[in-house]
Amino acid sequence: MKSLIVYCSTHGTTAKATHLLRKQIEGDVIVINLDKTKLHSDLELFDSVVIGGSIHAGSIQGKIKKFMKEHEDVLERKNLGLFLCCMREGQEAHLQFENAFPPNLREAAIAKGLFGGEFVFSKMNFFEKIIAKSVSGETTDLSKLDVGAINEFANTFNRQNKFLLV
Repeated sequence: MKSLIVYCSTHGTTAKATHLLRKQIEGDVIVINLDKTKLHSDLELFDSVVIGGSIHAGSIQGKIKKFMKEHEDVLERKNLGLFLCCMREGQEAHLQFENAFPPNLREAAIAKGLFGGEFVFSKMNFFEKIIAKSVSGETTDLSKLDVGAINEFANTFNRQNKFLLV
């Protein structure tokens, strides 16, 4: 089984989540940060694809949107996983997930995850700090990264991936 994890990470939280996830996905796993590397591989080479991003100013990263749009047909045929890092919880987090990923990919996904998020003020620019403070009231670094949700996603993904590949 060969899997690809594609992600973007503005301040490092999605990178942390991706690396925790990578350790738990069974088989050969290739990880590509679209902020640093352009995808040069054919998606047909992979049995499964996981896409992860985070929410900033209400939207997922543009490179993730572009990746999904450019590869939509192939992604719909793959064992697909989708995850989002965000600071919202409950229904608000689910709405952000729905807005981040197109309906057809959400429908096709064998695993979906909300992994929590972080405010890393030391990596934010002036405007990001203002927005984070107004949204959360926080002024110092805060982590709500949900390792349990990452574990649950990996277990579901591995189980479904095995089932679908048989």
